[in-house]
Amino acid sequence: MPRVIDADDLDLAGIVRPDDHVVWGQACGEPQTLTEALVRQRAAIGPVNVFIATCFSETLRPEHADHLALRSFGAIGSPARLAKAGVLDIVPCHIGQVGRYLEDGQIGCDVAFVQLSPPGPDGRYSFGLIHDYTPTAVRTARTVVAEVNDQVPWTRGACSLGDDDIDVLVHASRPPLEVGGATVGELERAVAGYAGRYIDDGAVLQVGIGSIPDAILQSIGDRRDLGLHSGMVGDAFVDLVEAGSVTNAGKPFDRGVSVTGALIGSRKLYDFARENDAMLMQESSYTHGEETLGRLDRLVSINSAVEVDLTGQVNAEVAGPNYIGATGGQVDFVRAGHRSTGGHSLIAFASTARGGTISRIRPALGGPVTTARSDVDVIVTEYGAAELRGQPFRERARRLIAIAHPDFREELERDAHELFRRGY
Repeated sequence: MPRVIDADDLDLAGIVRPDDHVVWGQACGEPQTLTEALVRQRAAIGPVNVFIATCFSETLRPEHADHLALRSFGAIGSPARLAKAGVLDIVPCHIGQVGRYLEDGQIGCDVAFVQLSPPGPDGRYSFGLIHDYTPTAVRTARTVVAEVNDQVPWTRGACSLGDDDIDVLVHASRPPLEVGGATVGELERAVAGYAGRYIDDGAVLQVGIGSIPDAILQSIGDRRDLGLHSGMVGDAFVDLVEAGSVTNAGKPFDRGVSVTGALIGSRKLYDFARENDAMLMQESSYTHGEETLGRLDRLVSINSAVEVDLTGQVNAEVAGPNYIGATGGQVDFVRAGHRSTGGHSLIAFASTARGGTISRIRPALGGPVTTARSDVDVIVTEYGAAELRGQPFRERARRLIAIAHPDFREELERDAHELFRRGY
């Protein structure tokens, strides 16, 4: 049985030891009562290593690096400011690998902080809003500290916890983190119009969150028997289900069930997922696993980019001097969508940045290659879709220039002159 501690009496000294490695649930699954306590008590505990991943809270600030050594697989959300301040060590890895890195010790986990729902119909605690690698952190940790939040929905998941799996239990009642829907405007709808042409009845979707993914989902409400198999899902998914578009009827497995590893949205999404038998939370080794994805026909993956070069290389991590993204799950789903029978992989984004002053289709990347050009399928902007599958470099450049913003096409053609001459 766990030791139950009142939130006001929570003293992490002795639970978290100096030089321990702490891993906590990411994104909307952050157990804020626990993470805030660690920040407040960090000096008394001593140096602590923390793996944070995606984060949407204001819990961590650069000055907290005085006693916390911070690591992440990217800088999505508030970790971007930690990266900019030079206090975040970034581990380049696919999200589907994080669980294995935890098991093998490349990412240490002495203490796991988890946010759980109250016990559900089966009498067990669910992981609520985040599954992905959190169950693996629990399995590998010396000490499991659970924040049981009565405002977190009980969700159907591949993994759940009983009292015997928890060492320290802290009861809380606070709104879980929410990420509101993004603003969808004319530009986003234009991108969605071209992207939607690749989504037919019966397609299985992987989609992220943001204005363009939301616009794409809003544009396909007339499709039928769509499926969902995605690392994360946001509010726009709820509208698509309620429109009758998502039934998961055609999937070869998990039939009738939408599968995801993370709920990143608002109360609307959380209430929809509560005790919903048509949704299943899974670990990232399953949502992103090559064997799993390889069994999905008509898989359409929808991802984004900071920039794309004229050969099709994708940078989804760095904008100028700032690390703002992650390797994440993009590569896993791009490859899977590209290889899926009847499927596609879409990289969809606005053609310019910084108020239209910079083209995001560029002669060469200014940042790292997140996704290789050999894996890329279709690039989509508000000016059209460039199908790159099976195309040589010269033709790729021509097609990408055609969907760049008109203000930059002539310049891109000049920059591509050598590529056009040599062919590579």
